[in-house]
Amino acid sequence: MSGKLLYLIGASGSGKDSLLEGCRQRLQTHHCCFVAHRYITRAPNVGGENHIHLSPEEFDMRASMGMFAMQWYSHDYSYGIGSEIDNWLSTGINVVINGSREYLQIAMHAYPNLIPVLVEVDETILHQRLMKRGRESEAEIVKRLARHRQFVDSLPDNIQLIDNNLNLQDGIESLLKLIESLAPDSFQPARSTH
Repeated sequence: MSGKLLYLIGASGSGKDSLLEGCRQRLQTHHCCFVAHRYITRAPNVGGENHIHLSPEEFDMRASMGMFAMQWYSHDYSYGIGSEIDNWLSTGINVVINGSREYLQIAMHAYPNLIPVLVEVDETILHQRLMKRGRESEAEIVKRLARHRQFVDSLPDNIQLIDNNLNLQDGIESLLKLIESLAPDSFQPARSTH
């Protein structure tokens, strides 16, 4: 029995972190699903994500010892998804991760049970959110939005869509409904051999 990997993607400012945090607070045993934390070389107080901070040296050491199921480098930081997700998936537990758009094809190849999930936000709303965040110049925001548009045009057919334009709670409900629809009818945890 193998769990499904929900690979959440979306433009910067689409609200992925808020959706995942909202889901994490409401997941229960019957959902049979975990939200995986990301390991990132970005300081813990930067960007709203509930991630595990590693120094670049710690990150490289873990990577060299095979501790990541996935890893990529983006915007001057290293990102990793811990190899613990492989254990969860192998026991039939579904897993949600905050994925990288650039890494999606590699992840789809490595995980046949992967379901890509796009957090959709209209470009004008996305532009407003990025401006309000104040981390990038207007030129950088325009470049980001163009890159996202290009990416959306090449998405796989089995993409699931989560609308996060207006009410965050609606987006969380949509993601939870998707998680519930994929939950196994019954889950039998593996018995310990110790």
